[in-house]
Amino acid sequence: MISNPATKYRQFPVIALSDRQWPNKVIDRAPRFLSSDLRDGNQALIEPMSIEKKLRMFDLLVECGFKEIEIAFPSASETEFKFVRRLIEENRVPDDVVLQVLTQAREDLIVRTFESLKGCKQAIVHVYNATSPVFRQVVFNKSKEEIKALAVHGATLIKEEAKKYPETDWSFQYSPEIFSDTELDFAIEVCEAVCDVWQPSPQKKVILNLPATVEMSTPNVYADQIEYFCRHISRRESVVISIHVHNDRGCAVAATELAIMAGGDRVEGCLFGHGERTGNVDLITIALNLYTQGIDPTLDFTKMNKIVREVEHCTQLPVHPRHPYAGELVFTAFSGSHQDAIKKGLSQRKKDIESNNGAYWQVPYLPIDPIDLDRSYEAVIRVNSQSGKGGVAYLLEQDHGIEMPRRLQIEFSRIAQKEADTTGKELTSGVLYSIFEAAYFNAPKHVELLQHKMLGEDDEGNTTIHAIFKTNNQTIEVETTGNGPIAAFVKAINQSLNLDIDVVDYNEHARSQGAQASAVSYIEMQVGNRTLFGAGTHVNSSKSSYLAIMSALNRAIDKNWISLNH
Repeated sequence: MISNPATKYRQFPVIALSDRQWPNKVIDRAPRFLSSDLRDGNQALIEPMSIEKKLRMFDLLVECGFKEIEIAFPSASETEFKFVRRLIEENRVPDDVVLQVLTQAREDLIVRTFESLKGCKQAIVHVYNATSPVFRQVVFNKSKEEIKALAVHGATLIKEEAKKYPETDWSFQYSPEIFSDTELDFAIEVCEAVCDVWQPSPQKKVILNLPATVEMSTPNVYADQIEYFCRHISRRESVVISIHVHNDRGCAVAATELAIMAGGDRVEGCLFGHGERTGNVDLITIALNLYTQGIDPTLDFTKMNKIVREVEHCTQLPVHPRHPYAGELVFTAFSGSHQDAIKKGLSQRKKDIESNNGAYWQVPYLPIDPIDLDRSYEAVIRVNSQSGKGGVAYLLEQDHGIEMPRRLQIEFSRIAQKEADTTGKELTSGVLYSIFEAAYFNAPKHVELLQHKMLGEDDEGNTTIHAIFKTNNQTIEVETTGNGPIAAFVKAINQSLNLDIDVVDYNEHARSQGAQASAVSYIEMQVGNRTLFGAGTHVNSSKSSYLAIMSALNRAIDKNWISLNH
């Protein structure tokens, strides 16, 4: 860093808007949401998603309630084109979901884009071109008139190409790129010219997307830009103002919320803020911020554990443990005073509910009820057992080859601490291993796995297994197919015992103990809104994972979390 940054960097100019109205506005309804995970998010991955992963992500987005999904840049690659075709040809798109695709303002790319959407019921074609000074002058060496002419040309091509596919209900979207760095009056001039071509109406609106593709100012300046644009664009009742903010300054959520107050109708972004560089605005945070203010976000993030797991699988990017609402530590307090306040708040809420005295959520340090996101209160109060977990984990790993995942360290430290409190004796590594073995490897066998066999695996990774279980003097035989061996095995348990359990996390490592090498598997199982671990060990890694699932299942039954009445 240089001693005087003013010699290298200029302060972003403020907007002449002395009578700005947005600071007095209140967000009282959710905007329209568009997920760009499959386009903007995907293009920023080290390894872009395969078609199978994109299909899996699409299904997740639909499950979360997204009605507008930007799925691809179809002309960019054959993979992108084929993905769009599979969605349409395999009838994977619900009737109430609108697909959006991106294209540059070039004739060959526009033609290819429409070809990809042939047969689609309804779609948004999103076209963009660079309008900001640095792109005009440095990248393309074009005048304002040439830039505007390019936008008009692209809009005209799209309008004409759409006529060739009358079976599709078309909508159009235009982005002046980079809006956040474009002179406001010029951005409006270009958008007006595009609208002159498309002729929007209140019944058939055009989307004008105003991207802060590079976040260059404080959030209030972006809000001023949006309010200025909304005031000066003609046919305001015939256009949808869309907000698309990147997170270069770490202010994407704040900028988006202020932009909604300033007149934005629609928000584009990605789950967990994926996207180029520092990413897009995080739609989960935006939606749940609304939720905590009593506003229906129109999106459903109840199954947060599943969402985290699916996104991590598809993107190969981890969700940070401190990520708002979704991270594994966001409902955990390590401070004793914080813990005490949370406990008292939860206790008071229980009393209020029992006496029908006040329904509003008021628990110190928790802006949202973890239960609403399918998280349990154990995640909050587990701090009681943090003391000594590092030492316990170290001894088991060093002396017995047990490399516990972090959350299992927390769970097992409770068991070890209880034993220490009961016996009043030092817990040596041998004693700790005996406690671990009794609690996990040798958990009570309320349900026993008598036999299992993998019958086959198809090209998409779907696995079919055959299993025989014994419980309550009954033998149950089942054959199921799932997305991999673990998913198939869990499905077999659910089908056999009429349960609804799920695997939140899976870890495995090799272990050498004595003369025989073996595998150790750890399963974190979700039962209702609570989770617990199971562990298994065997020379066969598949058998090890099945034993870990059985361990977690039997421990849940032992805790009376599960009833075997079926």
